[in-house]
Amino acid sequence: MNPANTSELNSVKVVGKKTESRLAHTWREYKKNKYLFLLLAPVLIWYAVFHYAPMYGIQLAFKDFYIIKGIWGSPWVGFKHFQYLFMMSPDFWKIMRNTVVISFYHIVFGFPAPIILALLLNEVRISVFKRIAQTISYLPHFLSWVVIGGIMITLLSPSTGVVNYIIQQLGFEPIYFLGSESSFRFTMVVSAIWKEIGWGTIIYLAALAGVDSQLYEAAVLDGANRWKQTIHITIPSILPVITILLILRVGGVLDAGFDQILTLYSPAVYGVADVLDTYVYRVGLQNFQFSLTAAVGLFKNVVAVVLVLTTNYIIKKMGQEGIT
Repeated sequence: MNPANTSELNSVKVVGKKTESRLAHTWREYKKNKYLFLLLAPVLIWYAVFHYAPMYGIQLAFKDFYIIKGIWGSPWVGFKHFQYLFMMSPDFWKIMRNTVVISFYHIVFGFPAPIILALLLNEVRISVFKRIAQTISYLPHFLSWVVIGGIMITLLSPSTGVVNYIIQQLGFEPIYFLGSESSFRFTMVVSAIWKEIGWGTIIYLAALAGVDSQLYEAAVLDGANRWKQTIHITIPSILPVITILLILRVGGVLDAGFDQILTLYSPAVYGVADVLDTYVYRVGLQNFQFSLTAAVGLFKNVVAVVLVLTTNYIIKKMGQEGIT
């Protein structure tokens, strides 16, 4: 036998042994931790039932759905609904622009807000005040947008709202926060920050708790004040957490906040407030155009995947840790 072939055969045998050994080791680990994997089973079932099984309905985006015929019996129409969205729908690109602009505002102003609050709370040395501040900031997260919307409408009413009362006492004209296109997006971003800022700080406070205290002690010996410690120790220490959350946030750029907008908007501000989700609700569900709704949903998911992968790639190229 050719020596080269003998060497190749031996290498295949070695690889085969390694593979077999690795599989045996993996199986032993599964048997060893079988009860831990059993605890994981409800999560896997939940994902299978509520996230993977509904993907069966994606085919609606490529069909003309008739309730009587069902999903399987409805005729295939190819990319008809996508062509309508991108080329014939008179409102689609305006709604797309609104979605991107509102999401951009949420990322620019809403994403850094929990980081700033976490850094400020981390500097508080009075534990009682810190716990009270955290509790108060968490509370709005547990309220639905229906409740938050009622509070916002009451507070911002141009005739009876407290905010406009103060504005008028200062000599200014009342502002139609929820009825004016010029102020609606601002009101949305501020209310979203107020609702979620406390909840968003949880992860960052947990990351800050893991920063090595010896780094701060060494910085103090070098004469660094609190600001320089924050810039050179605290922020770099939690930067991996920030990048991962930013990647996930960018992936949801087409989710501009359906609950919030549906609660607060009105026909007077449709021009700046109507986004993909509300468009799907009004046109797709209320008018029974389920195939069009599925097409929009599929389009959003494809864009989200592309954005997550692109952002992850860029962040890795910048030397930061990505998702994978």
